[in-house]
Formats: sequence, structure tokens, C-alpha cells
Amino acid sequence: MTDSLEYLTILPEMKLEGLATGDLLSQVLANIRLTGDRFYPVTLAQGERLKLDAKSSHICVLKLGKVHIEGADSQTVNIEQGDVLLLPHAQSSMEITAAQGPVTVILCRFWFDANSFQAMLFALPWLIHIKRIEAAAWAENILHFMQIESNDTQPGGALMISRLIDLIVIRILRTWVQQGMASGWLGGLSDERIARTLRAIHEKPGKQWRIDALATVAGMSRSSFCERFSALVGRSPLRYQNEWRLGLAKSMLAKKDSRIGEVGFAIGYESEAAFSRAYKSHFGRSPRDDKNQD
Repeated sequence: MTDSLEYLTILPEMKLEGLATGDLLSQVLANIRLTGDRFYPVTLAQGERLKLDAKSSHICVLKLGKVHIEGADSQTVNIEQGDVLLLPHAQSSMEITAAQGPVTVILCRFWFDANSFQAMLFALPWLIHIKRIEAAAWAENILHFMQIESNDTQPGGALMISRLIDLIVIRILRTWVQQGMASGWLGGLSDERIARTLRAIHEKPGKQWRIDALATVAGMSRSSFCERFSALVGRSPLRYQNEWRLGLAKSMLAKKDSRIGEVGFAIGYESEAAFSRAYKSHFGRSPRDDKNQD
């Protein structure tokens, strides 16, 4: 790939609108897709453990009481009434116990779709905790609307539940970033200098960015930039760029009118063969396999 390919990234037949535009958090979250299927309350007696589907992710809202959570490596968290939790990973070893009962927990069950940007999901911690004071402005209203939908037997109800769970996940992540508590790639969004380089990578996915150029965008030395980017994002700058471009390519291939060669050129590859090799190396299957999956 060469820098001259920057001029080939937007072809007449292959537009990137909606894939690399909008605010930075929206760009990233657009590549994380999920499906939700359950919204339900659970009541626990003091000392009783909450049982969760070990293969799914969950949102937990504590409506009444207090709970104690113990996760991997004996990490512990105490949850107060009104707090909201995002449990993004299947956690077979995690224990959630009613510390002061009775306890009422509202649960939303979901799972991340296989086509989501896996590098982003792996960087999320085992638990994201939003305290009541931060969640009060939005959690109650969304949950009330979800309760209405869960009791509604009209067509489209299942889709409404899934979309509302999607909305809550986005709201939790946005709140987490605003608190300055985020880690991984979300932590990168909260750092002004690293965020500038993320935006540059996102807005010009066909450009072969070099470390020196990205460090200049960040206004940092090469070594300081690489160290800080990797610490916050969980990936080296060039690895993140590669994963971001291939994630965009997957979204583009889902469009019926897309062509593999054009998708490859749009994200900066000189040939369809080079694009196909990189795609298969990252996803474990060829772009043609994904193009023909429907």
C-alpha cells in the first residue's frame, strides 16, 4: 500500500458515508452489534446468589437492597440501590450475592453478535459500574419504557426489547467515558491527544498511516505516543488501524451492491488479492465467504 491510494478510497460505486463519519464514540460503537432477548426482575433473599446465563452478557439495575460482587482474581465491588452494571463478558466465575435483602435486580440479557469488532469487546473490563447519581437521569425512563414493551404482545415487541437493550449499553458506555473512568479503546476516546489520532485513522481508513504522522497529529514524540496509545487502547497504533479498516470492510461487504475489489481499494489495499489475504488472516475466512453468506 502507498500513500497515493488515499485518492482511491472513495470510489463512485463504494461510498463510506455512515461508516467513518459522525462523532468518534458513534464511529466505534457502530461496529459493536448486539442482540437482546430478555428483560426481567429477580428477587433475592439476603445471602442468596444471583444466577446468570453463563454464555450471555447482562445489564443489571439494582432496584432494591445491596449486592456484593466478586469477580476474577478476587476483585470485589459493592453495589448500592439505583446503580447500573454492564457485564460485557460471560463470567462463569463471578459471584453476585445479596448483601442486604431482600434484593430486587432488573436484568437485561444479550449477546454480542459474531460480526462485532472483537478487538473492542476484548478490551472491555469484566464489569462497568455506573452509580445511581450518574444513571438517575436516564435509567428509570428507559427501564419504564422497556417494561411497557415487555408486557406488550404486539408484533415487533422482541425487536423493540433488543433495540432498547442496545440503547442502554450505548448509554452506559457513554456515561463511563464522560466520567473519565474508561479503559481500553474507550479510554483512548477520553484522552484528547489519542482521540485526535483515532479520529484521523477513522476518517481516512484508506491512508497508510505511519507512526511519525500519527505522533504529529497527537502532538507527541514518537515513543511517548506509542506508549500512551497502546496503554489506553490496548493495541498498537498500526494494529488498531488494521483492525479498524477490516472491521469497516466487513460492514461494507454486508451491502448487496458491494464488490470485493472495490471494498479493498476503499480501505487502502492495492489489489483484491492483498485485501483477501489480510481479511482471511484477521477473520479466519475470506471476504467472498462473508459476501456470499446470505
